[in-house]
Amino acid sequence: MSQVLLFLPLILIFYFLLIRPQQQRSKKHKALIENIKKGDTIVTSGGIVGKVTKPGDEELTVELAEGVRVQIIKQMVIDVRGKNQPVAAND
Repeated sequence: MSQVLLFLPLILIFYFLLIRPQQQRSKKHKALIENIKKGDTIVTSGGIVGKVTKPGDEELTVELAEGVRVQIIKQMVIDVRGKNQPVAAND
């Protein structure tokens, strides 16, 4: 019984330092990709920046340059910059 009481604080620390923050990040990412709209500028996990031309349930059609459109999986979006928001310069 004393061993269980010894491990209980470790389990709680593990939960609050690792598991809970990951769940919060996952929830935030899910909300981010659910709110993507036509005209939003997005950044993918591969570093591709483009404007959403046609949102879908699982995929997005993104315009990378004038006349260049690709389809990407929504889960690969890591940032949504909104309409006409410029891309931040690398310092």
